[in-house]
Amino acid sequence: MTVAAAKGKRVLVVDDEEALRDLLQIALKEEGYAVETARDGLEGLERLQNEKFDLVLLDVWMPRMNGLEVLTKLHELPIPPRVVVMTADHTPETLLHTIQQEAYHYIGKPFSLHSAVDVVGRALASEELAAIEVISAKPEWVELLVPCDREAVDRIESFLMGMKGDLPEEVRESIGQAFHELLLNAVEWGGKLDPNRKVDIACLRTKRMVLYRIADPGTGFRFDELAHAAIAYPEGSALDHIRVRDEKGLRPGGFGLLLTRSLVDELIYNQKQNEVVFVKYL
Repeated sequence: MTVAAAKGKRVLVVDDEEALRDLLQIALKEEGYAVETARDGLEGLERLQNEKFDLVLLDVWMPRMNGLEVLTKLHELPIPPRVVVMTADHTPETLLHTIQQEAYHYIGKPFSLHSAVDVVGRALASEELAAIEVISAKPEWVELLVPCDREAVDRIESFLMGMKGDLPEEVRESIGQAFHELLLNAVEWGGKLDPNRKVDIACLRTKRMVLYRIADPGTGFRFDELAHAAIAYPEGSALDHIRVRDEKGLRPGGFGLLLTRSLVDELIYNQKQNEVVFVKYL
């Protein structure tokens, strides 16, 4: 979003940490937003009930009223603002509550001002959001229905990867890259980028492994039909797909599924290949 487009967009920063409030206010004002602040959840809610804001940057744990309570109360407003949750609390219960209450995005503390400004810009620039439905909210079994939309992929990644905060960074990165690639394939090829269609995502966590299952609404595929992807070729010939992509006018790429195999310990498709499971052992 340009500075000109940002003008007139009103942002409320709700956080009990004064230094962070001030830094966010300065950074967002430099981008052209009209920014106000509140010191806790109760003050924030009172302002939201009496003034119109386009977006709220909302901390979770604050005195008098926490951010989860504020998030729930916002549904009582005639036109609720979009909400970006800021928290160092990476527990599944907290993050799943924010999904259920339709928060736009999650930012884990500590974060850079640049990343916060970027998320605010994307949140305000996006069109009407299709809802993400929570089927199971048990920490050891999370299951969601996600609309087939690229923006939904970015949003749900921010929440689910936040829940893996206790894992080593290398493991988190491998899971995150694999999940991103497989979910993007599901919404693009299985769901045809139709937000009225849904991808079923399940994430199971045990002491020894993390397991993801991604089921798209498409008819499936066969690897020998993927001439534009490196995974369709035998070892040593993976670069042959570049010629096919060039002939079809496709963007550079095609290494996603091949890369995914190297990131996880097990990758299994069902017979139709419209459902995939990957496992990362801990």
